[in-house]
Amino acid sequence: MKLNVRNPLAFIDLETTGIDVTNDRIVEIAVVKIFPDGKEEVRCRRVNPTIPIPKEATAVHGITDEDVKDEPTFKEIAKSLAQTLEGCDFAGFNSNKFDFPLLAEEFLRAGVDFDFHKRRFIDVQTIFHKMEKRTLEAAYKFYCQKDLTDAHSAEADTVATYEVLKAQLDRYPDLENDVEWLASFSSHTRNVDFAGRIVLDDKDVEVFNFGKYKGRSVAEIFEKEPSYYAWMMNGDFPLYTKKVLTNIYLKLRNK
Repeated sequence: MKLNVRNPLAFIDLETTGIDVTNDRIVEIAVVKIFPDGKEEVRCRRVNPTIPIPKEATAVHGITDEDVKDEPTFKEIAKSLAQTLEGCDFAGFNSNKFDFPLLAEEFLRAGVDFDFHKRRFIDVQTIFHKMEKRTLEAAYKFYCQKDLTDAHSAEADTVATYEVLKAQLDRYPDLENDVEWLASFSSHTRNVDFAGRIVLDDKDVEVFNFGKYKGRSVAEIFEKEPSYYAWMMNGDFPLYTKKVLTNIYLKLRNK
């Protein structure tokens, strides 16, 4: 089934130094960009993470320090990547919990203020788990009747994810061929930041989702206790969480 997209839809997969969104880095990124007219554009490149790649990570994706020593850093490609992704909605596999939060951190570290606000995010793994509850390799076999022979290569995983989503739309009549609907269906949460520290309540108000102020309005707490904002900004929170908090804080100050 051909995807029905209004904006370009970018399927993204990252290979990284580990699974810590705050501290790990990208070593390979693949983008499969689907245009409204059906055109497909595939890009994949390796990235020098500027930190050592642990052997445990290399065992998963096969990329070593030697493989990336002469590759550009993320900071060096950040602006051109941001241009490639401008105006896109996003899709991936387990991407809402890992790939997109880590990508947001990398952009912020590179000093590129890439706006993820108002983008739609389709997580194909969430759709898969809601329908079948398995892994990407199993999904590829189940939906596409193919073996994923090059698993954990960023490009192979990204292309497979794109093919699985199209096959899911063919298989399940209940799925709507609409990016906004798929993004909503594949989301477990109403996160404001990727880490889920800030969420929307049933009145669409930003509230804390952790700690002593869980369930309380962020703006209300910052107004009554400005030091809590300073504590969070100095704490070990993801950069994107801090960006969200700063936006709320500045709106409060400018009222």
